[in-house]
Amino acid sequence: MAETPNPATTSFPAPTISLPLGMEILRTYSGALICLEIVFGGLVWMLVASTNVSVPLLQGWVMFVSVTMFICSSIYLALFLLGLADKINTDWNFMDMSYHFTALLFYFGAFLLEATVSSAGIYANSTCIRRPRGNIITFLDYREYNINVAAAIFSFIVTLCYGCSMFMGFRRWRK
Repeated sequence: MAETPNPATTSFPAPTISLPLGMEILRTYSGALICLEIVFGGLVWMLVASTNVSVPLLQGWVMFVSVTMFICSSIYLALFLLGLADKINTDWNFMDMSYHFTALLFYFGAFLLEATVSSAGIYANSTCIRRPRGNIITFLDYREYNINVAAAIFSFIVTLCYGCSMFMGFRRWRK
């Protein structure tokens, strides 16, 4: 007498994916936004790395976020480009929304910190500068100031990209 196998142990639900796999993902708005997140996030990384770090605590977080999200977004895009997302059994719509929400929070904080560094910077070309006690003042030359402003602008653009991706992921997840 042959035993019938338990159907719960022999079958698994298919992963929930609304995004296409392979090169087709690049033809969607979500795929294009992920590419923009990678490009502009790498640009933020390069801009902050190319200047002298005037406030290490603030710009260290910006570097951490830009490098981490650059790597995570590249891996995330590679999962869809290589078709590996179909082999991982999870709700990809929820993962997409939660990943982009986390990245949005991180990048929004990085944008605020980079904007703070840019706005608090003082163009220092004089020899006598009084420093108020208890306040943090950064002294930047003109080139470093412009680089920090550009990094703040691009970090805002990346924040918008992650926000749009999160919104589209939320819409896919709710369907």
